[in-house]
Amino acid sequence: MKLESHKVTVEKSAEYLFNALNEVANFEKLMPDNVVKFEVLDEKTFIFGLKGMPEIKLRMKDRTEFSEIVLGAASDKLPFTLTADLNALSENSTEVYLHFDGEFNAMMAMMIKGPIGKLIEAFANNMHKL
Repeated sequence: MKLESHKVTVEKSAEYLFNALNEVANFEKLMPDNVVKFEVLDEKTFIFGLKGMPEIKLRMKDRTEFSEIVLGAASDKLPFTLTADLNALSENSTEVYLHFDGEFNAMMAMMIKGPIGKLIEAFANNMHKL
């Protein structure tokens, strides 16, 4: 299953956004209004819960300096990644694009497609809060 956010332009440098997203505690600023739990477990891992959904544990998986941050499921039960692509438009302007990629059975995909789609849109829309 693949989901994508719309592209957003943030009036921050790609370096600034990369460094901000590199600190998992900053993902709390990106959460939608219906977040009921957010907890940093270590420097690479956090867990969050949204109203009506099970808790999700994300771990920093990979980074490409100033252009990409890859988060993934901390558990192998439901393998997925959430990638933030950063494209510097100018010294103080960056285009951000998020995409989710996971392998789920048809029933699970149907259940989570809407909530995960809304989550990555919230992350994109809140990127200016970093």
